[in-house]
Amino acid sequence: MNRKAKWLLASLAVVLLALLAFVAAGPWLAMNGIRNVIAAGEYGELWRFVDFERLRESVAPQIQAKIAGGIVDRVGRGQTAEAIGGVTALIAEPAIDAMVSPTGVATLLHGTALARRVAGKKDADGKVRATDPLKDARTAYESPSLFTATVQNAEGRPVVFEFSRSGLAWKLTGIRLPE
Repeated sequence: MNRKAKWLLASLAVVLLALLAFVAAGPWLAMNGIRNVIAAGEYGELWRFVDFERLRESVAPQIQAKIAGGIVDRVGRGQTAEAIGGVTALIAEPAIDAMVSPTGVATLLHGTALARRVAGKKDADGKVRATDPLKDARTAYESPSLFTATVQNAEGRPVVFEFSRSGLAWKLTGIRLPE
């Protein structure tokens, strides 16, 4: 192999390695992008890091199941599944719409700042600081195109944020709510 071919192969290997590193770092870049957009208050820019359609598909059945379970617990199992399903969809739709919107995602990821603001709690400098709920997340690749960040909710139960790869980009595409 001549010298020119060796340099060409070495250059190609470096480019491929850099591309692989970029793809592997993608979920952390997406989480950081979400943090920065939320910190800047530019919720309309979340579309760059969140696939709202897929997020809705992920969250909707979970919320509907929680509401249906609550209805069954209150009225008993004697009601028809169809009636419960209709009521569940009616009740769940506004909650899903609110949760899977740029403002809803920002509120979910704003940490305790919203609660602290409502309660009137401020830091020594008089500002309400947002905490980063993904800061201490347990992260893992579940497959080459699925990355998860698991955090504990206020009750200590796991909430899993799912990031999926599409091409070279990673976006938040799902949230696994606690049972």
